[in-house]
Amino acid sequence: MKRHDKGGKLRILAAGDIHGDKDIAENLSRKAEKEKVDLVVLAGDLHGAFENGDDVIEPFKKKNQKVVFVPGNWDSSEEVELIKMKHKIKNLDGYYVNYKGVDIVGFGNPDFKLSPNEKKTIEKIGKNFDRIKLKKGKKILVSHLHAEGSKAEFSGIRGDRGIRKAIEYFHPDLFISAHIHEAEGIEEKIGKTKVVQVGRRGKILEI
Repeated sequence: MKRHDKGGKLRILAAGDIHGDKDIAENLSRKAEKEKVDLVVLAGDLHGAFENGDDVIEPFKKKNQKVVFVPGNWDSSEEVELIKMKHKIKNLDGYYVNYKGVDIVGFGNPDFKLSPNEKKTIEKIGKNFDRIKLKKGKKILVSHLHAEGSKAEFSGIRGDRGIRKAIEYFHPDLFISAHIHEAEGIEEKIGKTKVVQVGRRGKILEI
């Protein structure tokens, strides 16, 4: 866990599904700079079939922008490790960070794990929510996969049941996911949790 300075709201640029497109990454980096965000959150699928996800981190690093990410199904474990080590950025899969008093918990699904084990998903997410449950401040869950029963299922792709149960049990203030490209921009509520689908255009969020 890494703690950063507190004070004021946390301003985030959340995006996903870049799939190795460096032009998209450049656009997102410019948006982050223009909007004066504190943190860039990338919700998986940094790589594509033939594109290098390592390169999409470079525009953010050149501007000294803080970046955290979770891996998606197009991101292999080896590629994720390379990104983490080369660019010195945090892979939130199974971990959490604290920025400006906001705790951010991550869940990833590298190596085309499109149907994670429900029990293990809840345990993995729950481990970190248990660590921060007594802390004051807002809490965010970031996943590449969308939750079961969410509006992103209009795509015909069922959301993840373990993630849905984790949201209902731990009640994060905000849940960020990607994966369904055509669902980008959809917002809804699961209980008290605000749910935001993000994608290549990126979404500015304050919490």
